Amino acid sequence: MIYSEAEGKKMFKLPELEYSYDALEPFIDRETMELHHSKHHAGYIAKLNKALEGFELDKGASIEKIIINLKKDIPIDIYWDIRNNGGGHLNHSLFFKMMSPKASREPKGHLLDLIKKVFGGFEGFKERFKSSALSRFGSGWAWLLLDEQNKIFIKSTPNQDCPVSDDKKVLLCLDLWEHAYYLNYRNRRGEYIDKWWNVVNWDYVTDRFEEFKN
Repeated sequence: MIYSEAEGKKMFKLPELEYSYDALEPFIDRETMELHHSKHHAGYIAKLNKALEGFELDKGASIEKIIINLKKDIPIDIYWDIRNNGGGHLNHSLFFKMMSPKASREPKGHLLDLIKKVFGGFEGFKERFKSSALSRFGSGWAWLLLDEQNKIFIKSTPNQDCPVSDDKKVLLCLDLWEHAYYLNYRNRRGEYIDKWWNVVNWDYVTDRFEEFKN
């Protein structure tokens, strides 16, 4: 569940992790994970709920549906609060599920074949993804996305912007905000990216691809 009914009002709540805070060590340390999840992610949710006070949500509305329909459904007076904090909630919910202490080394099946075809090999994909992540000035995210024609591509976005707002399907994402890595890696974003590949949950990414492809 990503929301709960509290006093008759729908309130989004912090999703539980599927692993302990220290499970991704030595690649991502316990303190970073605890702060990232219990403080930063929780903070986005608290601000999201505050912004939604007085706004009637459709019954069963998910955070993904809200961000997909952001430009169409959200009033201008709360638009930026929802874009930033709702995006922060969705992005982190995806990011934490895309990591695992039992990570596989690469995707499987059609997704792996497609990555090799588009990027000239799996290592070529990792290099392109890293380059996109390093080129993002300041805070943001790096993504592997799927479009309406089943084409995969890499993109980075600023702040908490999520590509689902542009009708793209998220296969993989990486948090580039300094709170995601600074305690362990300081300003060495490239090293953080290199180590992060060791905890990518490719089984989950592959499942998403199989679900989304036409």
